[in-house]
Amino acid sequence: MPGGSRFEVLVQPPGDGTTRARLGRLELPHGVVETPQFMPVGTNATVKALDPDDLIAAGASIVLANTYHLYLRPGHERIARLGGLHRFMAWDRPILTDSGGFQVVSLGNLRIVDDDGVTFRSHLDGSIHRFTPEHSIAVQEALGPDVAVAFDQPVFPSSPREVVADATERTHRWAERSVAAHRRVDQALFGVVQGGLEPDLRAASTRVVAGLPFDGINIGGLAGDETAAEREATIDVAVDELERLGDTRPRYLMGLGSPADLLEAVHRGIDLFDSVLPARVARNGQLWVPADGEEGGRLNIRNERYRDDPRPVQEDCPCPLCTRFSRAYLAHLFRARELLAYRLATCHNLTFTLDFMAGIRAALRLGTFPASLPDLRLRAIRMSGSEAAAKSA
Repeated sequence: MPGGSRFEVLVQPPGDGTTRARLGRLELPHGVVETPQFMPVGTNATVKALDPDDLIAAGASIVLANTYHLYLRPGHERIARLGGLHRFMAWDRPILTDSGGFQVVSLGNLRIVDDDGVTFRSHLDGSIHRFTPEHSIAVQEALGPDVAVAFDQPVFPSSPREVVADATERTHRWAERSVAAHRRVDQALFGVVQGGLEPDLRAASTRVVAGLPFDGINIGGLAGDETAAEREATIDVAVDELERLGDTRPRYLMGLGSPADLLEAVHRGIDLFDSVLPARVARNGQLWVPADGEEGGRLNIRNERYRDDPRPVQEDCPCPLCTRFSRAYLAHLFRARELLAYRLATCHNLTFTLDFMAGIRAALRLGTFPASLPDLRLRAIRMSGSEAAAKSA
């Protein structure tokens, strides 16, 4: 049965309905996660270009690792023999692993979905593998994260209704099997709500998943090809159902990463997020800065104008890039393809994102979040359409 966690809502949303945002505290075996919180993605048991000290300095309290990738390489059994994922990656704070469902469906060249599970071809060497709910749980138990996720079948939000309905019903059956298969009492288990953009399917899925003994509720099947308005309306449907049920478990929207999108989802009652986006755009030379400043939220360090710019990327940022180096130096590193460029840029974008979330929590703690929303929206960065395509791990 699920276990290994305790979640408390410290500040409830105000009774006047101005926001559904809430301040929380998630206690896990390897530490406490203050919510709302963003989880950097360490796909292969590492956030690309960073070591654990960089993550701690950036403000990370929990990271996500990917079940599919670690199953294929180096293998969950090897990681278990070497002492588990925390020891393997030298990270002593909480870890959440996803179910592998998204990657199985999206990365495999060959994939056959049936009621029992998914057969797929590895994107690494073409070998054939099979994931079932029981196997996904077994892999995650061997890896040993603080939070495991039930195996689900995600589909693109824009998929035809019959495709969404079929995948949603299958996700419900797999959720029950995931609960039955889960044995580690020191590991929480989160379930996944699907339903695409169909309000009735999404509401029904929320009721089904909330009716199972999960430790948290994931909002899946978003952060894909939907518009921001479609996503926000869908979040409202799920949160409406959870509030009607009196469900106070943590809510996790999978795959969301731009500060503006995070802010709107927090406003609608979501507690946890993950995305590769801040790190991925950093490696492409895009640095995030306050949107109300002269840079308008984005600084493309490859632009010619920065080659002679002695200023830091952001004056008030505590990251190692901004406290020690100039824009000109970072522009040089990217042009010279020096590996330090990727580390410094990633440290900055994750620091920016995690500081933004800390500011949200501070406003919630003080009871000023509704009044602070206009200023937070001015500071936040909204993602472009081309960036949206880069969100998957």
